[in-house]
Amino acid sequence: MSSFQIGDRVIAEYKTGVYYGEVAEMGNSMKAAVRILAVKDHPTQGDLHNPMDPSVAFFHQRRALSFQEIALMPISTIRPYAGAIPEYRESLERALLVQISKLSDMEAWARRSLQELTQLQKEYFSNSH
Repeated sequence: MSSFQIGDRVIAEYKTGVYYGEVAEMGNSMKAAVRILAVKDHPTQGDLHNPMDPSVAFFHQRRALSFQEIALMPISTIRPYAGAIPEYRESLERALLVQISKLSDMEAWARRSLQELTQLQKEYFSNSH
């Protein structure tokens, strides 16, 4: 049995996003309805079964859950939260910018890695032995 009560503040994971919310309703012992108050981590884009593959048949665009939206979440993805909850719009913007920054860093790393690998390729194969 869950120890959550209606009104409890929580951090909850829904699909690939993480949210600040409050328990709106307790379902069976496996799920709870959580009202979204703010975004902690923006959902991941793309096909989760083929991560980092941009050429999949359907590249999923995942929106963050909306302010006050209620989502049914497995109890195993919910944990108590006692801290301050940021304002929804600011939290959404911050989470989105963090996601964009991570992807930009990965893009820069990939470009630099390609430069280094191209240089190594030249070194490896320019003088045939």
